[in-house]
Amino acid sequence: MVVQPMVPTSAQTVQTARLTTSIANGFVDPAALSLMSAKDSTEANSAQFYALQFGRPGAPRQWAGDKGTTGSVSVGPYVRVNNLDCRDFTHTVKIGGTDYVRKGTACREQNGNWNVVQGAA
Repeated sequence: MVVQPMVPTSAQTVQTARLTTSIANGFVDPAALSLMSAKDSTEANSAQFYALQFGRPGAPRQWAGDKGTTGSVSVGPYVRVNNLDCRDFTHTVKIGGTDYVRKGTACREQNGNWNVVQGAA
């Protein structure tokens, strides 16, 4: 059975949600977060949001920051939990040859924001 996401959100809601879905809220390993530059965080935030919002299950969304920092976000299929669209995610950040991996589940709230509901520190 294929579960369809809730009614698509307007472009304005998507833009607002993109800006408020923050990797600092459990999407990235805290050890990596403390080593990331502002550009790294911006790129990781964008990749995290777009992977959750629009990503195909299992197809990683790559990102690159500065000074060689890279990452990828993979998501699972949509599932419905308490009337919310939820997805499992894996966000990998590579800094200086070390991989920092955070796995969890995020749900999209009615306002469009994605929040980690399982796996956050």
